[in-house]
Amino acid sequence: MFKGIHVSNRLVAVPGRKSFAVTAVVAATIFASGSVALAQGVPAGTQGSQSIIAHSALASSAAPLSLARAIDLALEGNADVAAAMRQVEASEGQVIQGRARPNPEFAYSLEDTRSRTRTQSWQLNLPIELGGKRTARTKAAERAREQAQAQLAEVKSTVRANVVAAYFEALTAQERLALAKDSAALAKSSTDTVAKRVAAGKVSPVEETKARVAEAGIRVELAQAAGEERNALTRLYALLGRTTGMTLLLEGEAESLPAVPDIAALQSLVASSPAVVVAKVEVDRRIALTEVEQSKRVPDVTVSAGMQRSNETQRNMLLLGVSVPLQLFDRNQGNLLEALKLEDKARDELQATTVRLHSEVTQAHDRLATITTEVQALRGDVLPGSKSAYDAATVGFENGKFNFLEVLDAQRTYFTAKSQYLKALAEAHRAAAEIDRLLGSQTPNAPTNKQN
Repeated sequence: MFKGIHVSNRLVAVPGRKSFAVTAVVAATIFASGSVALAQGVPAGTQGSQSIIAHSALASSAAPLSLARAIDLALEGNADVAAAMRQVEASEGQVIQGRARPNPEFAYSLEDTRSRTRTQSWQLNLPIELGGKRTARTKAAERAREQAQAQLAEVKSTVRANVVAAYFEALTAQERLALAKDSAALAKSSTDTVAKRVAAGKVSPVEETKARVAEAGIRVELAQAAGEERNALTRLYALLGRTTGMTLLLEGEAESLPAVPDIAALQSLVASSPAVVVAKVEVDRRIALTEVEQSKRVPDVTVSAGMQRSNETQRNMLLLGVSVPLQLFDRNQGNLLEALKLEDKARDELQATTVRLHSEVTQAHDRLATITTEVQALRGDVLPGSKSAYDAATVGFENGKFNFLEVLDAQRTYFTAKSQYLKALAEAHRAAAEIDRLLGSQTPNAPTNKQN
């Protein structure tokens, strides 16, 4: 059961008996400040302070989340990573089975069921593998294990890049929401100023109408920014394997710009990227499987040893034998041809993967470089100029030198530039995360999994 306290016209859940002391302290603080009344309406003049108290209570219950910690949580709770780890564990069974030798065979035969003339035979058959079958089989299993490990590294690289992109997308979404709140507050202040000037008879009532229409439009943008922030946090929560009910405080800085690595250095890392490593291991596995099929062309030998007992002669006789299959029709030629063609296919896929990675890395690098130039231009020229023009228009409007439309135009220009700047930052982090996904954790921008 939970008891309710009205804070800022909202019901905040407070635990019952087990945290009665905490509840009493909170209630005493609230009553002392005169900012809330239990189970009663809230006075209009105290809503601002109550909102601050509620926000502080929520913030204190949330632990800061760094990017490195977010990556750790995602790798621990991601289903794709867990499935890839299970594949690595399963490949250990292939190695164990590949090293196993063939089992011996025990045979028993009975001739004549009559006791006086009965003859019984006991025989032990031991298969002997020739042609390096066991070595080739073990090597193929080890290559399959290496492939599973490379695929696990590729999945982790993808998850890591997705978390980085989602993390900075959530940060920029929070910045856009803060920007929209500032814009709404300024619009409300401007509307109040215009209303006062209309009441004083200094401007036409039409100006107040325009101001209220503009304020309504900004409130719509505020609602859109809040929705974008919720969606960004939902995507981040999903990558962390958590529910949307948790409260997170992101430690990162939205305005941190990733560095642009040298393209030649990035191209040199393609050969060791996760996708290329997986393709290389696949070629090695196919070569090992071809060796397995080649070893099957050499027939195995079965050595037999046993004893025969004849009741009629009352004698025991030693039995020795050797059996070798005659490969007249089946020489494993079909399986060998298939293995050779699949080996060629794996080499073609390795070449295609390498070419594709070079192209995708180049495109991601060019996108990052272009966006970085855009961010630097917005940060260095556009934002300061639009902010200066907006401040000047605001001061001029307060002094009666500019009309409200000029102030609104300057405000719109500044907040549009700021929004474009934040979106460009998010796109820059997405491009950097794409490079990290393609090349793994070997790029300069790739974060480590160490907790801060």
